[in-house]
Amino acid sequence: MANNIYIYILIMAAVTYLIRVLPLTLIRKEIKNTTIKSFLYYVPYVTLAVMTFPAILSATDSVISAGVAFAVAILLAWFNKSLFQVAVFSCLSVFIIEMIISFLQL
Repeated sequence: MANNIYIYILIMAAVTYLIRVLPLTLIRKEIKNTTIKSFLYYVPYVTLAVMTFPAILSATDSVISAGVAFAVAILLAWFNKSLFQVAVFSCLSVFIIEMIISFLQL
């Protein structure tokens, strides 16, 4: 079968449509099970974390600087710092670690 882009687009559209429509048509009553409710509550956060974490590790020249920045971000977020502070100090930590690594490789 030849690679027909329109077939791929049609299948993708059907799958995307079914994923969005099936829960609306199959589940008509309010969900009362606390386990299912908590699962559905955390799905967006887990999805965001799963998409973000690989990008964090591959965004810098070194995995070491990415790990240090990730640790700094987790530590600052743990102490309830603002998103701006977390971003600035994470970027600064990447900059400093990358400078140290480049200096040591000379």
